[in-house]
Amino acid sequence: MSLSKPIYNLLGAYFEQLFNHPIRTKALTSCVIATTANYTSQKIAGVKKLNTDSILAYGLFGLIFGGNLPHFFYQWLERITQNVRNKQLIQFLAERFMFTPVMAALSLYFITRFEGRSHEDGVNQLIDLYKKMLLTNWKFLSLPLFLNFKYVPPMLRVLVTNLIGFCWIIFVANKRRKADQKRRQESS
Repeated sequence: MSLSKPIYNLLGAYFEQLFNHPIRTKALTSCVIATTANYTSQKIAGVKKLNTDSILAYGLFGLIFGGNLPHFFYQWLERITQNVRNKQLIQFLAERFMFTPVMAALSLYFITRFEGRSHEDGVNQLIDLYKKMLLTNWKFLSLPLFLNFKYVPPMLRVLVTNLIGFCWIIFVANKRRKADQKRRQESS
């Protein structure tokens, strides 16, 4: 029981901030999740020396895009579907086929740029990984996200999405690292 009190207090503070300052809270949370997921991905891969540029790039992407864009997209989506039958299904389909393709492209390009690499590197990252990453996202994240839309109360959806996002970022960071290694080997 003693462990549950600090967790309960932390969640209470998080939900209070989420309610009072949603954009700031989502941006900071996304930054922390993206940073720790990239760090975790590197540790799982057994990287000897951490790529701090990558960790910072993921954090910066989370801070700038990861909290703000979803917030405004879901706010817009909620507004246009408020009187629609099958609201959760419409929202789910809009998220999967409108938002996800855009966010996948933005993440591949801007994370590369935030790592200090060139525009050409960002475009190559898109060409190499976009289709595969988008199809994998649809394949593996559609069910958890549908369940989140359908059964999770709105107040908890952001928290559940963050947990799903943490796992997804580990996957993306791993795929990007492997693609970079392959590209370096081919150019050598």
